[in-house]
Amino acid sequence: MAKKRQDKNRVVLQVGEKYRESDDRYSFRWTDATGKRHEIYAKTLVALRKKKSKVAKDIADDIKAEAQSVTLNQIYKTWKDIKRGLKNTTYQNYCYMYDTFVLDSFGKKRIASIKKSDVKRFYNTLAEERELSTSTIDSIHTVIHQLFRLAVEDNYIRANPSDDALRELKKAWEATNEKRRALTQEQETAFLEYIQKNPMYRHWYPIFAVMVYTGLRVGEVTGLRWQDIDLVNGVIDVNHTLVYYAHRIVKPGEKKGCYFAINSTKTPASKRKIPMLESVKQAFLMEKQYQREAEIKCQVTIDGYTDFIFVNRFGNTQHQGTLNKAIRRIVRDYNMEAVEENVKRKKRGLKELVMLPNFSCHTLRHTFATRMCEKGVNIKVIQDVMGHTDISTTLNIYTDATKDLKTKEFKALDEELKKGSDADKNTDETLTPTDPNFDPNENIVYVET
Repeated sequence: MAKKRQDKNRVVLQVGEKYRESDDRYSFRWTDATGKRHEIYAKTLVALRKKKSKVAKDIADDIKAEAQSVTLNQIYKTWKDIKRGLKNTTYQNYCYMYDTFVLDSFGKKRIASIKKSDVKRFYNTLAEERELSTSTIDSIHTVIHQLFRLAVEDNYIRANPSDDALRELKKAWEATNEKRRALTQEQETAFLEYIQKNPMYRHWYPIFAVMVYTGLRVGEVTGLRWQDIDLVNGVIDVNHTLVYYAHRIVKPGEKKGCYFAINSTKTPASKRKIPMLESVKQAFLMEKQYQREAEIKCQVTIDGYTDFIFVNRFGNTQHQGTLNKAIRRIVRDYNMEAVEENVKRKKRGLKELVMLPNFSCHTLRHTFATRMCEKGVNIKVIQDVMGHTDISTTLNIYTDATKDLKTKEFKALDEELKKGSDADKNTDETLTPTDPNFDPNENIVYVET
């Protein structure tokens, strides 16, 4: 009969267990389903058998033994090799986010050791120490969540530790961050009237008017071609988007760097036809006349697309950065003039001009959606015109818009009620019995019986 193996304390060791006198440690060896040998170590027999029970559970659940050493970065490498179905701009953005904020820190962790609390702590670090915005962290989370999901599917881990890890954090951050605000009706009117009347900025009026009165995304409006609009029937066909981004990861034969490209619309719902308001039609006609007088023509062809409507003086397509800079200059100059004018108006007792906030191109899209909500347009119509895939996006705008409108309407109602109350006080001439003109029969009502 073979002698059973024992450790230094004469405790009988189980199959696969071994005590090593050389370093006073315990080890356990086993063979996985593929025939590959594995070994784990521990300082005590109790610790070793605790690890053994985890190994047994992993084997029962078909979890890969090598998961103990696989890092998130290794899963990321696999994800990059097999990921398909993303637009190039989206894929490039995901890779940039991971390479910049995850690769050299959180990405080095072994996936088997990462808990949900670790994921939450990492997101908090990005927000508090690196001061990233909620939207940026959301993009990073999208990649990390996909990596953990791949790890689950490939049997490296049982559950995705990033599930719901961002939800409660987003609530906390959004509670402290100011929401994107649409321009008020007064601000919208002031902005458009100023650039229409100002000789320096008049050439910007058509594109900003189209954005205000259609709610098109920046890439959708800058990518519009003359063949995409029907001035006779008043319809805008949104069927693609113009993007400008850094091509960091390219296929053989492609060039690196920042340049324009044509993409499909953001989502299938974004491919739509929008009825053209009269103000939009006039804006297109103004742009056509301006280009004819200034002898400006589209000089570029991007992925086979040309004859773009909104081009600069060199005939190149407009850029989101250029548009946002133009808005900042317009707001700056308008506010400077408004401050001077309001000093004069205050002395004369006149209503002061509204001041413009700092805003971007996307604010104009948000403004259009808000105007439709305020006018009581059907929520499904708003969703279709805006190209929202998820109606909750539309409902969020609707909730904010109606909340502000309700406050405004109640203030107006309060003022009307006060006026009515004051008028009643001034016209209340009820006579009392002590008054010499009092007639006791004047207010008697006779009822037939």
